[in-house]
Amino acid sequence: MIISLILIVVGFSALIFGANWLVDGASALAKKHRISDLAIGLTIVAFGTSAPELVVNSVASVDGLSDIILGNVIGSNNFNLFFILGLVGLIYPITVQSSTAWREIPISLIVTVILFALANNFFLNQTYEISRLDGVILFSLFILFLYYVFKQMKTEENLVISYKQKSNTKICGLMSAGLAGLIIGGKLVVDNSVDVATNLGISQKIVGLTIIAAGTSLPELVTSIVAAIKKNSDIAIGNVIGSNIFNILLILSFSSFIRPINFNQNFNQDIAILFGGTVFLIIAMITGKRKKLDRWEAGILLGFYLIYTVYLVSKEI
Repeated sequence: MIISLILIVVGFSALIFGANWLVDGASALAKKHRISDLAIGLTIVAFGTSAPELVVNSVASVDGLSDIILGNVIGSNNFNLFFILGLVGLIYPITVQSSTAWREIPISLIVTVILFALANNFFLNQTYEISRLDGVILFSLFILFLYYVFKQMKTEENLVISYKQKSNTKICGLMSAGLAGLIIGGKLVVDNSVDVATNLGISQKIVGLTIIAAGTSLPELVTSIVAAIKKNSDIAIGNVIGSNIFNILLILSFSSFIRPINFNQNFNQDIAILFGGTVFLIIAMITGKRKKLDRWEAGILLGFYLIYTVYLVSKEI
């Protein structure tokens, strides 16, 4: 089991470096076309930092590990919302553009509701699962989201003007190395996490919600902390909100295309927490003189996540 733990660490390291290289390459490519920070955060950075979840879930889908798939996506979204925004908000209060408070964050809330409805079969009379048809619905919504962001780019005034230009060769090299790191790291994380869970008698659901979710969210964590230190709130919040939307619409749809995902109804509790946390974030952003997440509100998010994680783990002991 010690070897498995070491390989998990190696896998997470490969995921982090891979995602970082992919984001660097993709961001450099985007900046050449003068795309705004918020648009980059919602798309390029969000996709790059969600890439570990995509790779991990693809591997888990091939192996039919539904609890790992759902635990990773829902757990990552909760980690992003409660832990990352909570920690980042403590470092520096997050102030956002009005469009983020009134549009992007509510979109993530709507996406969460749609996931709940599809997983619990509110629309079709079938077993509890995210079917390939559900995947088509989620992926169609993902395309609509990309179209929405593309339309926003045309009206966005906050364009990136100065940047250190990278050559096309370096950009391609970064993106290729990033993808390689993600693929290798994802395989190591899934295989060895399952081994550790089996040896310790811990359910795959808890492993997905905690260890894998936190590990695959490390790129979001690092990206958002760096953005907060640089006082770039648009990248910080755009990364988290964009990643949460990507996780549900793109990653779950892609996973369901590989194999339908059996839905464990115990995840409804975690989806409800994600819904409640997003509502809290919306309220925090639209109240007060400025649209921002204050330190005391960030502390509530972080504190709740830590308490809930302890609760989850204690149930398994």
